[in-house]
Amino acid sequence: MTDLSITVNGMKFENPFLLGSGPPGTNGKVIARSYDLGWGGMVCKTFSLDASKVINTAPRYAKLRGRTSDEVIGFQNIELISDRPYQDWLDDLRQLKKQYPHKILIASIMEECRKEAWQQIVREVQETGVDGFELNLSCPHGMPERKMGMAVGENPDLVEEVARWVKEVARIPVWAKMTPNVGNPTVPAGAALKGGADGIAMINTILSVCGIDLKTLRPMPTVEGYSVPGGYSGQAVRPIALRQIMEVARANPGVEISGLGGIETGYDAAQFFLLGASTVQVCTGAMLRGYEIITELKDELSKFMVDHKFANLREFIGKSLPFFSTHHDLVDRQKSARDAKRGGAQPQRARRRDLEGRHRQRDQHAGHQLVLRPALTSSPGAAAVALAAAHA
Repeated sequence: MTDLSITVNGMKFENPFLLGSGPPGTNGKVIARSYDLGWGGMVCKTFSLDASKVINTAPRYAKLRGRTSDEVIGFQNIELISDRPYQDWLDDLRQLKKQYPHKILIASIMEECRKEAWQQIVREVQETGVDGFELNLSCPHGMPERKMGMAVGENPDLVEEVARWVKEVARIPVWAKMTPNVGNPTVPAGAALKGGADGIAMINTILSVCGIDLKTLRPMPTVEGYSVPGGYSGQAVRPIALRQIMEVARANPGVEISGLGGIETGYDAAQFFLLGASTVQVCTGAMLRGYEIITELKDELSKFMVDHKFANLREFIGKSLPFFSTHHDLVDRQKSARDAKRGGAQPQRARRRDLEGRHRQRDQHAGHQLVLRPALTSSPGAAAVALAAAHA
């Protein structure tokens, strides 16, 4: 029997699958539905103190489909954080914790880079009873124009500063959600941990241009003929997410990571756990396939665990990390393996030559006996002639 529950930073999840911050958690009603379906936790859509500054556009989504099928392999959005009033969020969070006291509720928050703003939102939101915070330091579009989101997350000094401001007043766990739009993801993640963050959530979406409409020659999604680069997600980003999580996990042994980026199956999730994540978040996958995929996710992860005889998640979290190395080491390992193979073949060839030599000696000895034996029954003169012939 497999156990999918896990405790992370003191929060006990009945299973490691969270609905990630975005449209799936846009208000209390849809969050409640996700709990009823069996999700282990929920990260609500990011909100801030002043929703009046958030103005979304339409359309705001674009899809990249397979070359020979209609399957969505990549998904781009230019949607901003929540435009719902701040007070509505406080009311929803408070009601959700009353209705679902044992479900994990993470509040995703974002603010301008001012200490008083970050500390105000933390103090007020934690009074609703939420279980933890996710600091959105990584939204790649729109918000950076206000020096928020990725504008903070790509600057390690600002990341550390914001994490420290939050931890000065937070009484509950704090995760820093990191941007993938950097060269070395371990640097800003390390800064967040240095500032006091209890864990890391990664990756957020990748800044991208989904495509150009070849009829209109305009970028997509198109708003009044124009567009902006947006956040790319979906199964196409999974290899990038896996690599960045691996890097951060190796650089910070034991750190709690909530992994996200292209997870659509329980087998996808298993790869994130093997590389160091302790929970996973699903957003685009749920948008495309429906919230009901939670049953499939749990079943597939359980099957993986049964197949490998893992009783709980901690038994295989990070299990694949030791098998990453350097290219130089791979070359050395390959050479050693080839040398060992040749070294193993050399004694076999030597033994074969030795055995063949013994057979030749035996055959030669048998030949002498064969020549001499009839000669002994003949006259002495004939025997001498035969012996001489044998040694000729």
